[in-house]
Amino acid sequence: MPLLTSRSLAAAVEFAVSSRSSLLGRAAHGQVVKKLGRAPDPFLSAHLVNMYSKLDRPRTAEVLLFLTPSDSRSVVIWTALIAGNIQNGHSASAISNLADMRRDGIQPNDFTLPCLFKAAAALRSPLLGQQLHDLSIKLLLIHDAFVACSAFDMYSKTGLLQDAGKMFDEMPRRNIATWNAAISNAADPPESISRYIALLRTGDASPNSISLCASLTACSAAGFLQEGQQLHGHLVKQGHDADTSVLNTLVDFYGKCRHVDHSERVFHSIRDRTTVSWSTMLAIYEQNHMGEKACELFLEATRAGFEPTEFMLSAAISACAGLAALESGKAAHALAVKARVEGSVYVGSALVDMYGKCGSVDDCERAFQQMRSRNSVCWNAMIGAYAHQGRAESALRLFRRMGGEGARPNYVTFVSVLAGCSRSGMVDEGMAIFSEMTPVYGIRPGAEHYACIVDMLGRAGQVERAHRIIEEMMPDIPPTISIWGALLGACKMHGKPELGKVAAENLFRLDPMDSGNHVLLSNMLAAEGRWDEASLVREEMKDVGIKKGTGCSWISVRDAIHVFQAKDTSHPRNSEIQTMLTKLRRDMKAAGYVPDTKVALYDLEDEEKESEVWSHSEKIALAFGLVALPTGIPIRITKNLRVCNDCHSAIKFVSGIVEREIVVRDNNRYHHFRDNRCSCGDYW
Repeated sequence: MPLLTSRSLAAAVEFAVSSRSSLLGRAAHGQVVKKLGRAPDPFLSAHLVNMYSKLDRPRTAEVLLFLTPSDSRSVVIWTALIAGNIQNGHSASAISNLADMRRDGIQPNDFTLPCLFKAAAALRSPLLGQQLHDLSIKLLLIHDAFVACSAFDMYSKTGLLQDAGKMFDEMPRRNIATWNAAISNAADPPESISRYIALLRTGDASPNSISLCASLTACSAAGFLQEGQQLHGHLVKQGHDADTSVLNTLVDFYGKCRHVDHSERVFHSIRDRTTVSWSTMLAIYEQNHMGEKACELFLEATRAGFEPTEFMLSAAISACAGLAALESGKAAHALAVKARVEGSVYVGSALVDMYGKCGSVDDCERAFQQMRSRNSVCWNAMIGAYAHQGRAESALRLFRRMGGEGARPNYVTFVSVLAGCSRSGMVDEGMAIFSEMTPVYGIRPGAEHYACIVDMLGRAGQVERAHRIIEEMMPDIPPTISIWGALLGACKMHGKPELGKVAAENLFRLDPMDSGNHVLLSNMLAAEGRWDEASLVREEMKDVGIKKGTGCSWISVRDAIHVFQAKDTSHPRNSEIQTMLTKLRRDMKAAGYVPDTKVALYDLEDEEKESEVWSHSEKIALAFGLVALPTGIPIRITKNLRVCNDCHSAIKFVSGIVEREIVVRDNNRYHHFRDNRCSCGDYW
């Protein structure tokens, strides 16, 4: 059996550190004690202190340090203790160690000081950082490249940008680490790009992957497409086009600049994809409202053998939320349970949001209750779910509960609460909360809040009061498209064409090419029988080249999305759909259904109008759901526009005839139909 020397014991200790194994560490320590007793030589003591400190056993590390004779305690052993504490997030302890070290007669060296500057930055203590800077000057170490770089990084991270700039200018030698810190900690994206260009011009060092990633991130934040493309060309020229970390950042850059096709090309060029690669591409699809592609990519990642991370799962679940794909969302939830991350803040918040947007409030509540901790995103998602379902009282109860649990409402919270009051017709409660925002919660109302108030008053028939609110908010807050759009919608709903024309004129000024506003004005005039004026609006659209946006409804069956437009006969099962529509029409008339032909906004005969309303996309999707889904399973339909009065009435009749729950999510709220009733109480 070979003899155990100090060097072989030290190697065993270092192996425990690299393995991050406390068990191996204690075993190695046992061998040291067995061979050398409880007071090993300074060489092994330093290794043991380093091991316990790095393995986050600071008390044991300190005991071992103080068991070492004071005349044998070197700057190496103290630096090992300080570095381990900082690595494990114990920055305050590291500063305390510095005081003990100096009392021991040992001064920090060029390895200790960078660690201490990092501690000052983590503690966000500029005063402590300045004291360390003074000590560096006193010890004649400030001109060391690593010490100076660490001081510069500390000043940047503690907000002393002027001192950071001075520090940077005074450095006699700047290595790449210094330049990277300068680029990463710049005050704003343009300055970050300027520093990268300065690095190229000075020739102090060659940019590395960190420099490129920091510069690309700055371009992403500022939306600098041209500059980012130039960086792309430069990194290819420099030979960094095979670096996975750089390519991941490049994928993110193009996605943030809304060039998803470029992101895809870069992503497919990555040979050694990591979980970061998959997560980045997933997030881009989700952020750019490409939910189907996000779900497909998530499945591809799992098939490639990647274990889904919290970030991947939250992005995939959010994509399911955007598609209202409940079954796919539940499948992702099952994977989160398997990975034991369903209660984490990110995944939990995504689950609450997904179930809320899919109209499954019971599942939404369960996901909310199972979260170990809740941030504002989660609270807002749950309140928003209640609001979209028209359950304003539940939303208000949760809003009041936030304060009791130490969660403070924010800007988004009030948007959700006010939207809930709007959809439920709770005008008094909504106005009371609106009036409390600034004096009670210190949040100044913004355009989104005013849009909710205008919508709430308009739905309640108080159209003139809603208009006065808009006049009162000017000029402090210029009315937005959402605000004028809410007023126009209210004017159509309550037959106020003259005020509606005022709202429409403002909308045309803000967004002249949006077809929806022109169509809404035309429909409002048509509903009032003003056919000539309605036709004139349509003619103006043609003259300017504005095309009407396509309304569509979709339904998920066996993880496939089926999309339908009005008068759609293109589906492979069209004959079955038309047969079902004919049957429903006959059964509904027998049950007392009378078509609301006012929504057929053309000057047609009554029989033609009746055929027109029966060709709406949500009715076709409903008929397909009845054909394709097993009996008893709820039918879930999503529509990109507001469901019309006739379809709303028709689906109520169908829910009673087929004795089935039907959930329709339009662009405004959820409608749960059951037994000839709708959860909205016909108020939407």
